[in-house]
Amino acid sequence: MTELRGGLIGCGFFANNHLNAWRDLSASGDGAAIVALCDRDEARLASVAKAFGIGRTYTDAKAMFEAEALDFVDIATTAPTHRALVELAAAHKVPVICQKPMAPTIADGRAMVAACEAAGVPMMVHENFRWQKPIMAVEEIVRSGAIGKPFWGRVSFRSGYDVISGQPYLAEGTRFIIEDLGVHVLDTARFLFGEVSRLTASTAQVNPTIKGEDVATMLLVHEGGVTSVVDCSYSSRRARELFPEVLIDVEGSEGSVQLDAGYQLTLITKDGPQTRDVSPTPLAWAEQPWHGVQESVLNIERHFIETLRAGTEPATSGADNLKTFELVEAAYLSAATGRTVDPSEAR
Repeated sequence: MTELRGGLIGCGFFANNHLNAWRDLSASGDGAAIVALCDRDEARLASVAKAFGIGRTYTDAKAMFEAEALDFVDIATTAPTHRALVELAAAHKVPVICQKPMAPTIADGRAMVAACEAAGVPMMVHENFRWQKPIMAVEEIVRSGAIGKPFWGRVSFRSGYDVISGQPYLAEGTRFIIEDLGVHVLDTARFLFGEVSRLTASTAQVNPTIKGEDVATMLLVHEGGVTSVVDCSYSSRRARELFPEVLIDVEGSEGSVQLDAGYQLTLITKDGPQTRDVSPTPLAWAEQPWHGVQESVLNIERHFIETLRAGTEPATSGADNLKTFELVEAAYLSAATGRTVDPSEAR
C-alpha cells in the first residue's frame, strides 16, 4: 500500500496530538505520514520539526503547496485562518482535514465547503468528540435498538479546568464556550439523536476575566422525536474534576444507557443493569487527563485516510459540519433574543 503524503499547517497548542497520531498511523502501516510542516513562527516550526523528524519545513503555506506533491493537508491553525488555507488547498486540488471551529462565521464555512466541492476534493472537519471511545460505545447501543426508541437525552460537559492557560486567545473573543466547546457537545447530540428542528439556549459569563460566555444550557428538539439537553461549563466547581469527560444519558422505550464519571457505561433493560468500563485506550504518547481526546485524534485521522482511499465522504465532512455550525449560530441567536430558534434560520 502506497503511503499517502500529508502536510500539516500550524504547529501550536494542539498540533502535537495531530502529529503523534499521524506518526502512529505511519508506524502501524495504515498508509499515511506527514512529510512537510508549515508555521509562521520559525522557532516553533524548527522545534516541532526536530521533535518529529520532519525535514521539509515552510513558513508560507502557498510555498508548501507549490513545492510538495501532497495527498492531503491537515490544517491545525486557529479558526480565523481556516478559510484562506482551505481555499488554498482546494486551489491546489489537495484534500483537507481542518480543525474546529470550522470558521469564524457560517458564511466562511459555506465558502470553504463550496471551494472544495468545486475543486472536487474532500473536506473533513476535525470534529473529534464523535471519535471518542466512550461516546462511540453509547452510539453503538442507541443504534443497536437495545433501549428501544430513544425519546430523551442529555449530553453534559461541566468542568472548572483552566483551559485559558493553554489557549489564552480564548479569553479575548466575545464568543467562547459554545463556539469552542459547545460545538463538540452539539455535534455529539446530532450524532446520537439526529437533526434538530428547534433550539432554545441560555448562557452566562461567570469568569470576570474573559469576554465571552463560559456557561451554556441548550434544549434541543430533534426531528426524530428526541428531546435533549446539552449543557457545558468551564466555571463548575465539583467534588471531582471531570475534564475532559462527557457525561451522557439516553432514555428509550425499552431501557436506558448512561455514560457516567470514570467512563462507566450502564445499560438498563428488562434484564436489569449491565455496567462496563469504556475507558479510552492509553496510547504511548498520551497524557492524563487528555488521553481520551488524544485517542479520538488517532481515530478521526484513521477514518479520514480510509475515506480518501475508498473515495467515500467523511462522517464529519465540511457539509455535515455546517449542520453543527447552524446549531452554534442558533444557540447564540436564542441566547441573545430569548426565543426558540429553528436552526435553518442560520442558513
